[in-house]
Amino acid sequence: MTDVELRQLRYFVVLAEELHFRRAAERLFISTPTLSQQIKVLEREMGGPLLFREPRVQLTAAGAVLLRTGKDVLGSVDEAITETRRTANSGASVLRFGLLNGTPPWLPARIEELLSAQVPGARIVLTGGTTADQIRLLDDDEVDLALVRAPVSLPDRFTQIPVAREELGVLMSATHALAAVGDIEPAALADHELILFARESAAGLHDALLRELGERGARVRLSDSAMGHAQMLAVLPSRPDLIGLSSSRPADLPGLVWRPLHGGPLVVTYAAAWRSVSRNPAVRTLVQTLVRRPLRESNRKLSPPTLLPYSGHRVVG
Repeated sequence: MTDVELRQLRYFVVLAEELHFRRAAERLFISTPTLSQQIKVLEREMGGPLLFREPRVQLTAAGAVLLRTGKDVLGSVDEAITETRRTANSGASVLRFGLLNGTPPWLPARIEELLSAQVPGARIVLTGGTTADQIRLLDDDEVDLALVRAPVSLPDRFTQIPVAREELGVLMSATHALAAVGDIEPAALADHELILFARESAAGLHDALLRELGERGARVRLSDSAMGHAQMLAVLPSRPDLIGLSSSRPADLPGLVWRPLHGGPLVVTYAAAWRSVSRNPAVRTLVQTLVRRPLRESNRKLSPPTLLPYSGHRVVG
């Protein structure tokens, strides 16, 4: 079975558990049309329908067989990969770390320092990506621990704890009409075009930010364009018709102005996520340390993110 076929099988198992395309797609962090297309491909490969789609999603007899046997196949594959990787890395502890795009630089640095102190000689292997990417990487056992932006709904097999918090304000071109203002009243953002990251990259945070802006009277117009933070920094200086949301980190970049929101900032929370049952001793050691001891930034700078102590409860989707 190829990797693509394994991914299709994972998609089917989740859909068979949910019996609902939208909910299954949300669990898989993919779009509903993508899920539907992949299930159709799988059905062609299997030689017949796996689902009744009307009036509601139900398994056919063939689908029930594939669900039962598919779970066994996926479990065996995951165990084989885990055991092989453990044997390959038996000479040294390796932490496969999901590095979240746009994370404050000090945060992964502090996690790496903490791991080095607790597990001498440990090696970190980094894989970058969005929140949705990191959840997929965790689910595919390609990373052991990942940073994500909350709120994010995770399956029960994952655990997450908040580790840091960063305040957001308004980022804009130095020639924007609001650039001369100090603290910006949320109502002053009405009808301004807001450029955000693509919703599918972090749906929980995307919706939470728009909801809070609306509740505070900032009736912005969501741009048809969507992009990551690095791309936004490149676009905003030449687009005085746009605004973005950002921490104060890029405030000193040429052509840009950052302004706080009057009445208090928007806040983004960073969380560490991992598979609840992990055989990697480096993960267990690091997680235990994160739970016991809040992170601290070295060489603290102006308006750094706030570190959140662990509250002692497990957070799952």
